Amino acid sequence: MQRPLSRRAMLGTSAALMGAASADAVSNTEKRPLKVAIFSKHLLFLEGEQLAQGASDIGFDGVDLAVRKGGHVAPERVKQDLPQLISTLRKHGLEVPMITTDIVDSDSPYAEDILSTASQLGIRYYRWGGLTYKPDAPLAQQLDSMKPRVEKLATLNARYHATAMYHTHSGLNVVGASIWDLHELLSGLDPASIGVNYDVGHATVEGGFGGWINSYRIAGKYLHGIAVKDFLWEKKGPNNWRPAWKPLGEGMVRLPEFFKMMAASQFNGPLQLHFEYPLGGAESGKAEVADSSAVFAQMRRDLQQLRTYLRGAGLA
Repeated sequence: MQRPLSRRAMLGTSAALMGAASADAVSNTEKRPLKVAIFSKHLLFLEGEQLAQGASDIGFDGVDLAVRKGGHVAPERVKQDLPQLISTLRKHGLEVPMITTDIVDSDSPYAEDILSTASQLGIRYYRWGGLTYKPDAPLAQQLDSMKPRVEKLATLNARYHATAMYHTHSGLNVVGASIWDLHELLSGLDPASIGVNYDVGHATVEGGFGGWINSYRIAGKYLHGIAVKDFLWEKKGPNNWRPAWKPLGEGMVRLPEFFKMMAASQFNGPLQLHFEYPLGGAESGKAEVADSSAVFAQMRRDLQQLRTYLRGAGLA
């Protein structure tokens, strides 16, 4: 006769079966390769058909379109110009998973025009940001004053089924640089309406040893987008070090480790590649570059490097 299982054994067996079922569910789920978009700031020397053809020829899957002052679409022209440009990009097989805007809060100029037009075009995600601290006032007090603005923006987003992604920059008096302040600002709000666009380059500037790991973890359910770039510290004078942006893989950002973290977190949002190092003017969004073929070649090289990292993490 078999002895009856103890309660502890039964619970253990049940947990094991649930774990196995969960693992089977994950293994049986179709894993779609992550698609990579270029931030269109770096292609401002191209417009319309040329923009679409250029991004496609380089090998990108999509475009993070700059819908802001000086971008490919001016905010005051969003209703007229965005639909046509989106149509052109899509005809070339490119996705537009997100747009980048100048929106800081719901009172930003043309905010509602941008959100309503993007919604009609099936674009859910957009990049927002620009909150800053005053150096002479308590930070906690300033955060408290920002919360109603963030809540009001989340409400506006919900109306248009939009998700705002706050871009994490590095620097002095920059909200989101340490990301813990974003945790305070977003806590309790619907992550379907508002969240974070995590820039691993800037996060490493702010926390090069382990801070970038913690900042990724604390983003949690509010993590919607990821921007990729690389850098090294560069000495500019006595006791003066500055981040110098570098081609992908030539800096100190621990990209292979980071992409494994991404895979473990099952990230599946907009992934953007940025080019902030010297690149003939493309890095700063110049309307003209000296040698577009050289710019394309370097962009193609970085994109291939990124896809190598993604494959290594099982994301491509």
